Formats: sequence, structure tokens, C-alpha cells
Amino acid sequence: MFVLVEMTDTVRIPPWQFEMKLNESIAEELNKKLANKVVYNVGLCICLYDITKLEDSYIFPGDGASHTKVHFRYVVFHPFLDEILIGEIKGCSQDGVHVSLGFFDDIIIPPESLQQPAKFDEAEQVWVWEYETEEGAHDLYMDTGEEIRFRVVDESFVDTSPTGPSSTEASTSGATEDVQKKEAPYTLVGSISEPGLGLLSWWTNS
Repeated sequence: MFVLVEMTDTVRIPPWQFEMKLNESIAEELNKKLANKVVYNVGLCICLYDITKLEDSYIFPGDGASHTKVHFRYVVFHPFLDEILIGEIKGCSQDGVHVSLGFFDDIIIPPESLQQPAKFDEAEQVWVWEYETEEGAHDLYMDTGEEIRFRVVDESFVDTSPTGPSSTEASTSGATEDVQKKEAPYTLVGSISEPGLGLLSWWTNS
């Protein structure tokens, strides 16, 4: 679920932080810059693990701050494909079941990846597994707040870094721009379409 990623960056330390130890001020600046941010094709940054190398610091003309090239390792949330995770159902929609891990919410289990046969209850706004038994079908509801075990089957990264407007984009509507702004930079796709996966309450009682 969590991996250590080696990174390199040039860190700017303002003059009022010179009284601090260099390692402490660099760690503070790196966490300000990266913590809780998604790095494209890397994952969700959690916190600094350690600093492996500090190169020489420089002060440039017209800028009283120091600039130091830093080699460091960062703790990143990036589960591997087929990893089994346990989360909490955040809500349901026609698009599928939305799951949260507490610190990461952009997880969706699409309808085709649910236990089958499944249906969407419009009145309750929840997905239902129509579990077949000898006595007939039993409806097992996927209610909000329930813990759910799922397998990671896909991931997608979206480059959300700002880009300059082009001539073709100038004519686009404001609504389209709003949709683009809301697009998640990192999304996981899950599946519960196999025995043992789904709500924990389904499998605890034999």
C-alpha cells in the first residue's frame, strides 16, 4: 500500500529559517510542498521518510534565501495492482460504489465489478447483491459507512497541472472548465466480484 520513492528537489530556505538546523528546515519545506499532494505517475505523498544527501547551498543575487539540491525518500500511497484493501463505503451512485480509506477518497467499484447479480436501488440509493440461496434470493445492501474489502484492479493518473489557454480552448464553456477542475488527479478502481470480497459483515458469520 505504501512505498518509499527516491526524489530530488531544490529546496529554497528563507532567511528567517537560517537559525534552524538545515535538515529540519528542509524537512519542513519538503512536507509543505509535497504532503497530501498527488505526484503524477507516482502516487499520493504522505510524509518525508529521510534525507539521503544534501548538496552545496547557494545564495543567488537579489534573493536572500538559500537554495539546496536535496536527495530524499518520501512515503507514498501507491497500492500495487491486485492488492487487497479494506475501506469504508462513502456512498453509492449509478456509476458504482464509492469507497474511502480515510485519507484517500478517490476509489470506485464499478457495477460490473460488484458481486453478481447486483442491482441499484433507486429509492435507497444503494447497490444490492441479490444473493441466491436454496430458499430464494436475499438482498444484501451495501450501505454507507459499512467496511468493505476490495481488490485493486486499475489506477488512473490525470495531469492536473495548470496549462496556458489555447485558441481552441478560448471558445469552451465555463461548465466544461468546471468539470475539468473537479477531475481527481489519482483514482483507484476496485473489484469485489469474487468470494471473500465485499462487505466484511457478509463473510464473518458462517
